[in-house]
This record gives sequence, structure tokens and C-alpha cells, in this order.
Amino acid sequence: MSTGLILACIWVLLASAAGATRGRLSWYLAYGLIALGLPLLIYIALTDGAIWALVFLAAGCSILRWPLIYLIRWCKAKLRAKPPVD
Repeated sequence: MSTGLILACIWVLLASAAGATRGRLSWYLAYGLIALGLPLLIYIALTDGAIWALVFLAAGCSILRWPLIYLIRWCKAKLRAKPPVD
């Protein structure tokens, strides 16, 4: 198993442990996991290929689904917002 996949397994274990927390701390942990996960996703794509990167992306979206849902809602609200009229 490559280094990227070992790090991905560790990331998934950390994310699962962070998911067990409640309250404000869980959001800070989610932001940290996102900050660690994006470079790891790129590293996996470069070293192990796109298939493993997509598997890791799907796992990350599954674990961090609430930040993803809020991001989609925020983007939809920004797209629906009317520009100010001068």
C-alpha cells in the first residue's frame, strides 16, 4: 500500500473520531479535516491515480456531508440573490 493510501486511511480514522464529537468543536475539526484532505486528495491523484482519488473524495464527502450540504446551500443562495440595482 502506498504512502498516500495509508495517510488516507489515517485521515478517515481521524474523521470518524471527529464525527463522534458534538457542538462547536466538531465544526473546527471539520475545517481542519478539509484543510488536510484537499492536499491529500491531490497527492493521491498524483501518486495512485484518479480512481483512488475518487474513492477518497467519495469517502470524504460521506464523512463530511454536513459541511458539504451547507456549502451547496450557501452557493445556491448566492446564485439566487439579486444584484443591487443602482
